[in-house]
Amino acid sequence: MRVLGIDPGLRNTGWGMIEQRGSRLGHIANGVCHSSGETLAERLLSLHIQLTEIVARHAPEAAAVEQTFVNRDAAGTLKLGQARGIALLVPAQAGLEVGEYAPNAVKKAIVGVGHADKRQIEHMVRLQFPGIEIAGPDAADALAIALCHAHHLAGGARLAAALARAGA
Repeated sequence: MRVLGIDPGLRNTGWGMIEQRGSRLGHIANGVCHSSGETLAERLLSLHIQLTEIVARHAPEAAAVEQTFVNRDAAGTLKLGQARGIALLVPAQAGLEVGEYAPNAVKKAIVGVGHADKRQIEHMVRLQFPGIEIAGPDAADALAIALCHAHHLAGGARLAAALARAGA
């Protein structure tokens, strides 16, 4: 199963594609979508076009997006929420169910603690996928989101199999 992770941002939206085969995980690709345009609408359209092309090129079967972290800057949080809306919309348009994870949940799943910094996340992603080239911190975060979702999906599949065996 191919899993797309998206770390939304209005200027830079990170993305990472991994593949899960049984208990093995592999890196497919990663990158950063840089928005362009003068207006907010143009920047959002730019992100939509880029993410749509990524979904078409890599054909994920599942997707996950990081939830918005609310801070003191209400205007910045609102703009991030609009970019997050694009990150949710594109996979939904492709017919994918989209998982959503709080930043602390992703960090805990990947690093083991909920308050890890970006360097720790990138380090753990590199341990999971030795030798890959990561397009930057936003791409590393997106790969971590994809990993978190893959672990979540695998746990759900194991639970469903156990329930099926118990009912049989």
